Amino acid sequence: MTKSSFVKTSRLDIAYLEWNPTGTRDAVLVHGWPDCPEGWEPVAARLAEAGYRVLCPALRGFGATRFLDPATPRSGQLSALGRDMLEFIEALRLDKPVLVGHDWGARAVSNACGLRGNAASRMAIISVGYGTNDPRQTLNYTQARNYWYHWFMATPRGEDALTHDRRAFTRTMWDTWSPAGWYAERDFEQAAAAFDNPDWASVVLHSYRHRWGFAPGDPSYDADDAKLQPAPALSVPTLVLHGGADTCNQPASSEGKEQFFTGGYQRIVLDGVGHFPHREAPGEVAQAILRFCGPAA
Repeated sequence: MTKSSFVKTSRLDIAYLEWNPTGTRDAVLVHGWPDCPEGWEPVAARLAEAGYRVLCPALRGFGATRFLDPATPRSGQLSALGRDMLEFIEALRLDKPVLVGHDWGARAVSNACGLRGNAASRMAIISVGYGTNDPRQTLNYTQARNYWYHWFMATPRGEDALTHDRRAFTRTMWDTWSPAGWYAERDFEQAAAAFDNPDWASVVLHSYRHRWGFAPGDPSYDADDAKLQPAPALSVPTLVLHGGADTCNQPASSEGKEQFFTGGYQRIVLDGVGHFPHREAPGEVAQAILRFCGPAA
């Protein structure tokens, strides 16, 4: 792994980590919430050993990624994450990379492929069921309870917690979304450093409020929103990985989605693994991606 590099898009200066720059095939690994690009290191190293050039960008509002213009709305809407991913691919002139995303990252890569059918050669989405961006979606009461933090962030008290007590707030997710004892203190501190970005709270608040219709979107993404709602069928061959012990997004939330994937679909549930499979079981995750996508050569 090298130190962070940067690439400019229309709105952002995106920081990214890179492994094996001379690799023969590109793979882009996109982190979720609350996490950071460095969390991919065990998986990225394994993909790099298999010949991939691996790039791990920091999402808008995270780490060293910055908005270019102070006047740009700090939108966290899900279509914006997909557009950011397309512009990242374009800026680095990547040719149909493998796209892998966890949590927010899963939404970013699947939305990128929804906006442009040839954005990727293959895709892996982790810990998120496709087609769950719609604010009108049906939620069972267990999943609604799991999403307490969504509803909390729609309130002034939640905004205050996210803004002024972000480490304690996000640690609650790490402590409750996976089986106990899955992370070391240094892992959480590594991730939490990415939350010190000056735009983090604004982007996060807008993301969760917008996705349930509690806040308006940035009008510049209206056309992208229209393409993504209802969720389009995707032609890219797709692998879904879901932790069987995920108490954020129930494993059932990724079941029965085959009709959305016209280019091939595979789903694997990882027994005993929680919401962060790439951190909890990096060997299994990397092996599954390599089996699905093949080696770089």
